[in-house]
Amino acid sequence: MSSVLFVVTGARTWTLTDGTEHPTGYWAEELLTPYRALRDAGHSVSFATPGGVAPVADAGSLTEGDAESIAAIDGLATPLVLADIDPSAYDAVYYPGGHGPMQDLAIDEDSAALITATLAAGRPLAAVCHGLAALLPARTAAGESPRRGAITPWSTGSSSPARTRSPRHPRLWRSSPHSPDRNRRRDLRGAGSDRFPRPLLPHTARPAGTVSACDRPPAPSASLSPQSRRSTSCPH
Repeated sequence: MSSVLFVVTGARTWTLTDGTEHPTGYWAEELLTPYRALRDAGHSVSFATPGGVAPVADAGSLTEGDAESIAAIDGLATPLVLADIDPSAYDAVYYPGGHGPMQDLAIDEDSAALITATLAAGRPLAAVCHGLAALLPARTAAGESPRRGAITPWSTGSSSPARTRSPRHPRLWRSSPHSPDRNRRRDLRGAGSDRFPRPLLPHTARPAGTVSACDRPPAPSASLSPQSRRSTSCPH
């Protein structure tokens, strides 16, 4: 069976446009659902975070029973240090979403190196919703995005509570202190991303080696095994 690495945000807060800190983390469903699918299929799942800090679920993403299920996951509370990861040790890599990746993985060079190495080796890489932010700093030796020439959807934001929660709240990649400016967003699209124009409807892209998705209400199940290469996206 396959060995899959979950790269999870270690962020507990998201810096808003006025400098205040909004509690955040990873989105529980986006970690639990693929974890269960992979576990039940007999695959091995490991976890890594920046600095090896214990990740936390966004409180707003927790439903009944989620906290207990998360506590029972072996290795999640004591993740590997992302900087120490050998990309060749894993058959696939997965990035759950939640707003946390916008705070740390969007600027993490160790994560960027892992993404570049994984794609260069032809191994599957999956990212859901805000987990796509981890693609931003990834560059090849030539200085190009490793996804240049492929299509990766990115959220319009119409389905995100961040659109209505507060004018201080960063909206996707547009106003966060760690967000790309207008030229950087243009570069992201040129590097192989594409805004999906129909929010709240399923949309999954499967270019060679990569699975990504955006703008969808919660889904009951998903499979992220290297064999099926399927994904779901998030409601946040």
